[in-house]
Amino acid sequence: MKIAVCMKQVPAESRGLMDEKTGVIMRAGLKPEVNCYDLSALEAALRIRESIPAEIHAFSMGPLQAADVLRTAFSMGADAGFLISDPAFSGADVLATSYTLYRAIETAGEYELILCGRQTTDGDTAQVSGALAQWFNIPHANWVSGIEKVTKMSVTVEQKTEYEQMRMQLPLPCLLSVARDEFLPRLPSLRLKMAAGKKSITSVGLNDLSDRDMSHYGLYGSATRVKKIYPPPRTQRRPLFSGTAEDCAEMILGAVRDEVTG
Repeated sequence: MKIAVCMKQVPAESRGLMDEKTGVIMRAGLKPEVNCYDLSALEAALRIRESIPAEIHAFSMGPLQAADVLRTAFSMGADAGFLISDPAFSGADVLATSYTLYRAIETAGEYELILCGRQTTDGDTAQVSGALAQWFNIPHANWVSGIEKVTKMSVTVEQKTEYEQMRMQLPLPCLLSVARDEFLPRLPSLRLKMAAGKKSITSVGLNDLSDRDMSHYGLYGSATRVKKIYPPPRTQRRPLFSGTAEDCAEMILGAVRDEVTG
């Protein structure tokens, strides 16, 4: 079985600015890290490989420094890494990102299973996995809390939604978006960590894709446009209330009323 795991590099802190013209996060100067939800997707792939023979390929879309994501994947046990990087891919929204991932994964062959994290800590849309499955035209399940059985033909999973938990069987190939808490990532192996720096990473650019039309990627291929960006107003007054719970509630209510009425 071949498993593709989509992973992303995100800012390690919430502090950051947005480009007012493009609506793109300005990442320069922000310390990067691997998106924690994607580490859970990799953990799910590793657990599957412990039960059946499988080859795990990690894919990361971003600037050249996103190669660190793939080094981390190697240190946890991934077999191959693909860095999807090209100036034409920058500024992509959900539509353009999912399409770029689709075309990039396509270059590495066919996969029985594609795994994604539930969401990213920067964009936080939780929509890329579903869009990617749509491009591949394969069944998918979000919020997967458990993978019970994997065969050559299907995968049986548990899906936890807001109100209920379901058990379902999906035919292969398919895409799963896994929950974070149920797939806590393992610590990198020291042996694999030492070997990770020596493993080669396959670079995937626009010219490597079957569709080289620049209008389908990056800002040009994005269907959404940011109309206006502004930081939320910051209050300088931080009143402190003391007393019983009832007294504090009344004082807070009064402060809110004063703020609303001016």
